[in-house]
Amino acid sequence: MAMEAALVSVATGVLKPVIGKLTTLLGNEYKRFKTVRKEIKSLTHELAAMEAFLLKMSEEEDPDVQDKVWMNEVRELSYDMEDAIDDFMQSIGDKDKKPDGFIEKIKSSLGKLGKMKARRRIGKEIQDLKKQIIEVGDRNARYKTGVAISNNKNATVDPRALAILEHASKLVGIDEPKAELIKLLTEDDGFVSTQQQPKIVSIIGPGGMGKTTLANQVYQEIKGQFECWAFFSVSRTPKMMSIMRTILSEVSGQDYSNTEAGSLQILISKINDFLVDKRYFVVVDDIWDVDTWDIIKCAFPATSSTSRIITTTRLNNVAHSCCSSFIGCIYNIRALDMVHSRHLFHGRLFKSDEDCPSYLQEISEQILEKCLGLPLAIIAISGLLANREKTEDPWNQVKDSIGRALERNPNVEGMMKILSLSYFDLPLHVKTCLLYLSVYLEDSTIKKKGLIRRWIAEGFIHSERRYTTYELGEKCFNELLNRGLIQPGKTNEYGIVKSCRVHDTILDFIISKSIEENFVTLLGVPILTIGKQMKVVRRLCLQGVKEENSIVVTTGLVLSHVRSLIVGRDLLEIPSLEEFRHLRVLDLSYQPLEDHHLESIVRLFQLRYLNLKGTEISKLPEQIGRLGCLEILNLRRTYVLELPASIVNLRKLKHLLVNEFVKFPDGIAKMEALETLEDVRVSIQPFDFLCGLGQLKNLRNLRLIIDLKVDPDTEDTNMVGEEHNKAIISSLCKRGTQNLRSLIIWNDGDSLLHEECLCLSTLKDLTIYSWAFPQVPTWVSSLRNLQRLCHVVKGLKQGDLCTLGALPSLLVLYLVEETESNGKLRFSGEVGFRFLKIFIYRGCSKPVDMMIGTGSMPKLEKLELHEFRMVEDNSLGFGIENLPCLTSVKCIGVDGDDGIVEAVKTAMERSASAHPNHPSLCFRRDGQYFE
Repeated sequence: MAMEAALVSVATGVLKPVIGKLTTLLGNEYKRFKTVRKEIKSLTHELAAMEAFLLKMSEEEDPDVQDKVWMNEVRELSYDMEDAIDDFMQSIGDKDKKPDGFIEKIKSSLGKLGKMKARRRIGKEIQDLKKQIIEVGDRNARYKTGVAISNNKNATVDPRALAILEHASKLVGIDEPKAELIKLLTEDDGFVSTQQQPKIVSIIGPGGMGKTTLANQVYQEIKGQFECWAFFSVSRTPKMMSIMRTILSEVSGQDYSNTEAGSLQILISKINDFLVDKRYFVVVDDIWDVDTWDIIKCAFPATSSTSRIITTTRLNNVAHSCCSSFIGCIYNIRALDMVHSRHLFHGRLFKSDEDCPSYLQEISEQILEKCLGLPLAIIAISGLLANREKTEDPWNQVKDSIGRALERNPNVEGMMKILSLSYFDLPLHVKTCLLYLSVYLEDSTIKKKGLIRRWIAEGFIHSERRYTTYELGEKCFNELLNRGLIQPGKTNEYGIVKSCRVHDTILDFIISKSIEENFVTLLGVPILTIGKQMKVVRRLCLQGVKEENSIVVTTGLVLSHVRSLIVGRDLLEIPSLEEFRHLRVLDLSYQPLEDHHLESIVRLFQLRYLNLKGTEISKLPEQIGRLGCLEILNLRRTYVLELPASIVNLRKLKHLLVNEFVKFPDGIAKMEALETLEDVRVSIQPFDFLCGLGQLKNLRNLRLIIDLKVDPDTEDTNMVGEEHNKAIISSLCKRGTQNLRSLIIWNDGDSLLHEECLCLSTLKDLTIYSWAFPQVPTWVSSLRNLQRLCHVVKGLKQGDLCTLGALPSLLVLYLVEETESNGKLRFSGEVGFRFLKIFIYRGCSKPVDMMIGTGSMPKLEKLELHEFRMVEDNSLGFGIENLPCLTSVKCIGVDGDDGIVEAVKTAMERSASAHPNHPSLCFRRDGQYFE
């Protein structure tokens, strides 16, 4: 996704939406505003030029002070302009309705008078806004010094250079990883000699983990064993000519640093020619993208099996690219353990561990836990504490508010510099999404879906033709994971990350940036002290209180322009929603709300996101349909059992999350924008709703609970329930649902699903929880794009495996078998599964007779077998030696005769040990693990 695709960003504010709305005012629909059209057109051109300049300036790490002031003023003005335009468009209405009757004509006449006033008002406001823009621009020009922006952004010493100069005697915890790295580089594994290529190791890890330091220690240790050597840093904005001159100078021993002769290709050829018959050792430090590596690698001859290369990077895709270029492997740098962390921390504060006073030991441990073994963070915090009294109070203050105290302290400038490098390298829209994480409390587990939906509502993610906004949000989330700026939390059984967390140090950095840019205003106890928060609030996060009977004070803040209100914890008092006319995002999850608290919500005409999860409300306002901009509504874990009829008027609603017993009104077909609809119990819905689902052409994710109504007195099945099931199946067969990507079905009773033919050609994820399926439905074979399947069947047959194996796109298969298999399950090359990567089988404590033959599942990486009873034929270990790509095997909750279980375990250990990949093995019986 291009940077310009973001509607709202930390650098440009809402200039893009403002320009779009001004363009709308120039359209035919508003042609009656002749008096202001010229002003609007002029203002639009002015803002477009400003947006282009702000985009350019956003790439500067350290812009001119005057430019920074101007950027802030323009950004703040953009918010005010959008609010003014929104107010006008709301008051004027999109279309004049024809009045009917005497009373309506009187109302219409009064309304027209109001619209005339609105037109005059917008004319005046446009003129005022243009005047302000011109004044800001003139003031900027008047006080500019005339000095051009320097290309030398990093005038200070790069912290990575300081890491290279660090003496080995001062380093902590480096001996073990250094030895591991040297072993990887020097041991003969049989591959290098047969393939005449250099050996490469790519060190990967987040900024501040010590990649450069480790690489340099290995370099200093073994470079003498080679004929030529070089150590150089690439950086975020590499100058390739300068880099190649450095390489040529180091390997040749001659100075080429100042020569301007020749092209990049000539320099690469010179290096290659010089090294072609020599043993060389090169460290390529801090690579930021694959394209840069693709150029650099050309300088190194690929015909020397005795040469060695180390690369360091923060990015997974770069590390993989490096290793695929030659004979290589990835080395994931590890955080310091507590012993080494303590050694480093105390070593910078005391003469030895014993000198740490007993009353500071517990606090020290708590501080180190916050550092998570990050050497740079430990050094920075110990440097901060070195200038404080060695007493409990100041140390406790640092423990409770590490980043707050660090922000302006010179002892942590190095850490902030490294984090700044990561931050400024991000595309603008990803940078904006990262800063938004400042609204989450420290150590929070941040759910991916909820985070992405907030990004969407804020306007940080803009849809494209090929992808939905949610899919683009996932790309942004994965980008942050890949760069190590967020850490993966929980993953599902398929290995997909479902949540994340932010390292405290990084969180403190982005909070600092957010406040500096007036991106987020944070209020709570303790009061934040990073920088100075502005009085005009754009996004307000009430992070809650620690003490009882405390109230977050908002006195002195201008709340009328708040776009987001996020309440992090229970508060005794929440500001009245009357104050938040321009609100876009409202998150009141898990607050002690009652129905009357929502009365004024219907006046928030710009509201896009409403999260009421975990509140005590029992009904929504009847006029909820007036929220014409609402895109995301979360009613999970509330007491709402019936949705008001007007909800079908929410024509822009994309994601609707409800409890399973919520009843929908008629008219669901009107909600054409719906992409996600979850936890719908079919049996309690009106017939119109079930039929209307088939007309939702944009529906991507659907979660259904299919059941039959049962009379509680007679326990007889209600035939209405069967009719409902037929209606929902009919909707799934309709053309309208042919854009479904994910379908989850909880089937509580007998169903027609195994009899019908569903043609869901676009489906990628299918989950069917049902104990009624006698076999895999035949219609599953038509799912040509299916990538993940989770299915419960009564008894697997060999024919079922052939049906599933023929699916051309299947990557993940999770099978649950209710009863024992009818015959032996044999996986062979003829069965299929050509691209399957993960296979999970749960036998429900039934006997399993399974064997994986030669040529089957050639891409399988992960095999899991759960809850089954072993039979004698398992004693060969299921044939895991026939899976060439296998990296992980788990047998969980196995049962059976002791002799058979031990034989299987021994066979699997033998196979894993002999396997070229040496897959990890987890074998559990009766709560015992063998790994």
